[in-house]
Amino acid sequence: MATNRILIVDDEETLCEVLKLNLENEGYDVDIAFSAEQALGYNLKEYSLILLDIMMGEISGIKMAKMLKADVDTADIPIIFCTARDTEDDMIMGLNLGADDYIMKPYTVRNVIARVKSVLRRTTTHKVAATPTEKINVLQVEGLKIDLEFKRCTVDGEEVKLARKEFELLVYLVKHRGKICSRDQILSRVWSDEVVVLDRTIDVNITRLRSKIGTYGSYIVTRSGFGYGFRD
Repeated sequence: MATNRILIVDDEETLCEVLKLNLENEGYDVDIAFSAEQALGYNLKEYSLILLDIMMGEISGIKMAKMLKADVDTADIPIIFCTARDTEDDMIMGLNLGADDYIMKPYTVRNVIARVKSVLRRTTTHKVAATPTEKINVLQVEGLKIDLEFKRCTVDGEEVKLARKEFELLVYLVKHRGKICSRDQILSRVWSDEVVVLDRTIDVNITRLRSKIGTYGSYIVTRSGFGYGFRD
């Protein structure tokens, strides 16, 4: 089983080092960022959990949490707020943002470790249970990712703007990857709502798709006289 990676984001350097040492003793891989700005420069989607202070520099922990939850690549990363803001309103606001727990300073290291284990245990179980749904809602071939729910396509983490029919064509080809789909099959599935569609329409959309998805454009193959496919 892969080791869980934890990111601590807090401007109190001594506190960060103490937490890092103790979490590493528990078997976790731990990184530190002394500001939200520094943390946002990391590849955040690689982390299993983020311990996040609220009161920091120009970008507060609250603002960073909103940014994480707004990005599909990081929205599911568990967040535990660790902060000196200890009112009930602060706690409710943090939890309403999607935080998985809220620890008030001063706290003991044992308390933090217990909360970390609890959140990871809970979120890991949730991810396992959600796998079948995720397979339906997300198609991925290496760095090419298609989010069916949000109608969003990314190539190596960068969003690619696709027209509706380009998106639907790509989804159809990827769902049937490893097979050659005839023009009639593609027309009946992707252009089923159109009265008259020329064969040339498919060719034009294939050309645009190949251009837009970069290196993955070469994955779309043409078999003259048969149709198109998306190779494994």
